[in-house]
Amino acid sequence: MRQIAEVWGRTMADGYFITPQDAGQIEMRKGIHRRTMAITDEAMLCEFFLERGALVPEHSHMNDQVGYVIYGKLEMTVNNETRVCQPGDSYAIPGGVLHQAVALEDTLVIDVFSPPRNDYRTEAR
Repeated sequence: MRQIAEVWGRTMADGYFITPQDAGQIEMRKGIHRRTMAITDEAMLCEFFLERGALVPEHSHMNDQVGYVIYGKLEMTVNNETRVCQPGDSYAIPGGVLHQAVALEDTLVIDVFSPPRNDYRTEAR
């Protein structure tokens, strides 16, 4: 039997499992696409597709952010330290730390935010 759950004001099929069809993709900026997937009170999982050349400008937020590169290459700068992240690499950004990224090629990353970002929650739901 398929469950229906009310999650943050939106009815979702099955409250424990989220499919890409349940979570539409949003173009946040030119070349940066986000899909907000699973959310709990403590953590939020997001998929980001960055087109080659896309820039995530320097910013910070109160949320801890950890990420994993699925494919592509991403030049990440965290607290003035720059590295090129490739498939299998991960990164950890404590809340309040300045960071930015440039996609060196088409790139897919998975990021987890804790606590969840309210701006991503309301845009997605």
